[in-house]
Amino acid sequence: MPDLTTNYLGLALKNPLVVSPSPLSESIGNILHMEDAGASAVVLHSLFEEQIVVESNALDEYLTYGTESFAESLSYFPDLTSYKLGPDGYLEHIRRAKQAVNIPVIASLNGVTTGGWIRYAKLMEEAGADALELNIFYLANDPELTGEKVEEMYTSLVSHVKASIRIPVAVKLGPYFSAMASMAKKLDNAGADALVMFNRFYQPDIDLENLEVTPNLHLSTPFELLLRLHWVATLCGQIKADMAVTGGVHTAQDVLKSMMAGAKVAMMTSALLKNGIDHVTTVLRDLTQWMEEHEYESIAQMRGSMCRRSVADPSAFSRANYMKVLGSYIGRTTVQ
Repeated sequence: MPDLTTNYLGLALKNPLVVSPSPLSESIGNILHMEDAGASAVVLHSLFEEQIVVESNALDEYLTYGTESFAESLSYFPDLTSYKLGPDGYLEHIRRAKQAVNIPVIASLNGVTTGGWIRYAKLMEEAGADALELNIFYLANDPELTGEKVEEMYTSLVSHVKASIRIPVAVKLGPYFSAMASMAKKLDNAGADALVMFNRFYQPDIDLENLEVTPNLHLSTPFELLLRLHWVATLCGQIKADMAVTGGVHTAQDVLKSMMAGAKVAMMTSALLKNGIDHVTTVLRDLTQWMEEHEYESIAQMRGSMCRRSVADPSAFSRANYMKVLGSYIGRTTVQ
């Protein structure tokens, strides 16, 4: 039997398959089911910064800047009081989850300003969370706001939170930085214990009949995995922080690719929403079978074996591959 164990955020995990944030984790019964199905850890659904702000009746100025000019713009913000768990309820949920399961429970904070984050990071630690995932999602819509300033916001937030708690801190971020490798290094230097790549950018749609901007959510597809593999494989060996792949992980093959690229864990949600929580068992069975057939003794043996530093042709992760990919399509075209 292959050894599936891995270490992520200093936590010893029985395998590399972790359940990422989703409404599924709002139920203690579901979290128990995840453990029974074989998940090695669960990242709880996020507590949003806006929920913390609503709780304290002090909405940050950046959220409502300009809304006094257009009354209808107030409707752009969701009714955050309708969220199932406010800040206090979220802390109680952590306590209950920790009492119910033996696998690590990782709390999640979603926002971008320091504000109440430091306070709630401490409270989450006190509630028993084994680690904290900072889900940083910021849209730089101000044309006067430079990329350098945005990066400074991210690193400042990470360093402040790290200084306030003792549990490990993972940073979940998006791929939209002009110098992704540099940004990863800055977060590493700011104290991030892990980088979770990548946050998905949920973009609104336009309802042509009602002339409204509407939410638009699609579950991930395996195709989205490629961007994650590229950056994990590129950064492998260049930063101290652990790396986790999230987005596009649906099968055992996706988990294997993530490990070979250099990740410590692969996170899954969309596949569970599509196929049910028992899909975890299927993935782990297929993972074990593949490793046995290909004579891999452990996850550690394969980790990073296909990263940029390990492959015979590192140009596969560079501009040279861009040219090769475009050139490879010429052979498929025919002149009529």
